[in-house]
Amino acid sequence: MENPYLPYPVRIDDIEVATEDKSLKTFTFVFVNPEDEEKFAYKAGQFAELSIPGVGEIPIGIASSPVEKGFVKFTVFRTGVVTTHLHNMKKGDLMGIRGPLGNWYPWDKLENKNVVIIGGGFAFTTLRSSIVYMLDPANRKKFKNIDVVYGARSPGMLLYREELFDWEKRDDINMHITVDGTDDPDWKYHTGFVPQVVEDNAPVADEDTYAIVCGPPIMIKFTQPALTKLGYQPHQIIMSLENRMKCGIGMCGRCNIGKELVCKDGPVFTLEEINQTPKEY
Repeated sequence: MENPYLPYPVRIDDIEVATEDKSLKTFTFVFVNPEDEEKFAYKAGQFAELSIPGVGEIPIGIASSPVEKGFVKFTVFRTGVVTTHLHNMKKGDLMGIRGPLGNWYPWDKLENKNVVIIGGGFAFTTLRSSIVYMLDPANRKKFKNIDVVYGARSPGMLLYREELFDWEKRDDINMHITVDGTDDPDWKYHTGFVPQVVEDNAPVADEDTYAIVCGPPIMIKFTQPALTKLGYQPHQIIMSLENRMKCGIGMCGRCNIGKELVCKDGPVFTLEEINQTPKEY
């Protein structure tokens, strides 16, 4: 049995500033040992621990998709010691990735269903992984209608802008982009918070429709009643509690919600499952 705390060595292959305030950067890593990439086989919705020797490690959702080969991507918000150190690193630097960790969105269950993706801010990373997975030519026929509601504070804070606008041009996905506010007179998308855009634009639920929700806790809180108004039942609302991830393997015990360990049993749960836990998330 391999040591679950031992990371794979990786090299920073590319760094892209993701937002206008430079608080988010997207890092592309390649594995130093090519055989480690196969060991790091992951599914959309999982996360990993990024580690910097002598500094620490931090759990981050995987932004690349399993259908993208030869690299792995993470979009990192500069918010603490580890992430600030990472933001100051450069191409070619070495660090570690431990994982993949946690469960994933229930792709077998979602096949032949309509899927509504709902995300806000930085948490859109694992949803980007999911969208790329579903739109891949080998997978697109496995899913019916795909709707995406994605919101950010302002146009300059939208992640993956080029991909967003490329997806919008396709006729097999419905994009609903929104910002909290903007002074841009040429802004042609929604203005307003995600829950309201969901209520106004997401499809009404039937038994073949599921919603995947990932975002700040406040967005998740107010998106739930919007989906309920549209007829979604708790088992049709799938959520990622990424903000609760810690050590990644449920050993430190800091991610528990009742008897559930978010790192080990999640981070993906249905609202039906969450409703059976203490009201503390």
